[in-house]
Amino acid sequence: MHILSPVDLIQRQLDAYNAKDVDAWLATYAADAQQFTLHGELLAAGHAAIRSRILVRFAEPDLYAELLQRTVMGPIVVDYERITRNFPESRGTVEMLCVYEVADGLIQKASFALGEQVVIAPALAR
Repeated sequence: MHILSPVDLIQRQLDAYNAKDVDAWLATYAADAQQFTLHGELLAAGHAAIRSRILVRFAEPDLYAELLQRTVMGPIVVDYERITRNFPESRGTVEMLCVYEVADGLIQKASFALGEQVVIAPALAR
């Protein structure tokens, strides 16, 4: 089995996210991986909890992550992204900083920092 480099693994994860392919996305994570807010609370641990969390997000019809910048330092990959989301108010975007720790070819830990939500006003009826 070929182990992907950290940067190739994170790109595969991003591609699966944008394709809303939960199995391909989850395959980039270790079975006991953990997700956190940056420097804070545990969001999910293990495939079952991570799957449950992402399936809610993948249900959003406009979900898409645009990679704005990527920094790689050995097994650490940091992505700066603009995420298009479907918020209760309307479609919008949020900037996100994603810090991934890779070991043995899989994401072991991921931490996320969210920026401000920008709601795109719905089109006016004509």
